[in-house]
Amino acid sequence: MQETFFTSKQAADMTGCTLRQLQYWREKGVVVPAITGTGTGRSVYYSRSDLAALAAMEYWLSVGFTFEVAREVLKTLQEKYPGLLSDLEPNRLIFVKEPQAGDSKLVEFDVDNVVAAWAEGKFVVPVWLDVIHARLRERGNVRVRQRVRV
Repeated sequence: MQETFFTSKQAADMTGCTLRQLQYWREKGVVVPAITGTGTGRSVYYSRSDLAALAAMEYWLSVGFTFEVAREVLKTLQEKYPGLLSDLEPNRLIFVKEPQAGDSKLVEFDVDNVVAAWAEGKFVVPVWLDVIHARLRERGNVRVRQRVRV
């Protein structure tokens, strides 16, 4: 089966990121496109899993996390749970990290889990795959509708 790739412009439209954000994140090694990651403009193509990573970064930044926190969570998820962000299951998870740069893990979202982790001084980040993928679908559908009207 052949994989679909997206230009920087398409990726920006579908994820809500700016083209400058995509370029900066490529330069910092946060989300490096599957094809020609060092290029600019049309020579850069993102895979569907790249779009999921971009959408996750955009989501975490939109809810108030710093760039550094979002980058760390994304890197950890990609290393410890490869393919998780591409999973279309409507999972709501939380990323929990020990306070002194300790081990991190993903657990099922539950209010009691969040409160318990906070009470223990742990760092907690929502990983709501359903929200991330819904945003991608919504923005992708808007783009398709706009293209049809033209």
